[in-house]
Amino acid sequence: MNRILIVEDEARIAGFINKGLKKEGFQTTIASNGEEALQILEDDSFDLLLLDIQLPIKDGWSVLEELRAQKNLIPIIVVTACYDVEDKINKLPDQNIDYVCKPFQFAELLVQIKNILGLYCHT
Repeated sequence: MNRILIVEDEARIAGFINKGLKKEGFQTTIASNGEEALQILEDDSFDLLLLDIQLPIKDGWSVLEELRAQKNLIPIIVVTACYDVEDKINKLPDQNIDYVCKPFQFAELLVQIKNILGLYCHT
């Protein structure tokens, strides 16, 4: 079973993603800020990180920087309303990062998740 960490400060969006992923058979954990996410990742391992950028305490860019500084190459999907995210992600040195812009359809996110995890999507 694939494990996914959802880092999202908006409870409604986190719940929406969590419910859909659990229905698809994924094991999920939710963090509501960047600092909490980094602590969870330090204590446990996950197959994928869904990361909002505009987070309290530590924003998503800080989380990305810290993970990569630690040589943690967990695949990441940035899930954000930021409109300049594509340019910023394309400037990052590693290619283990993808993105979905809010608002999004769950099916769109699911396809990206399954592609990154090497699962074949038949939706």
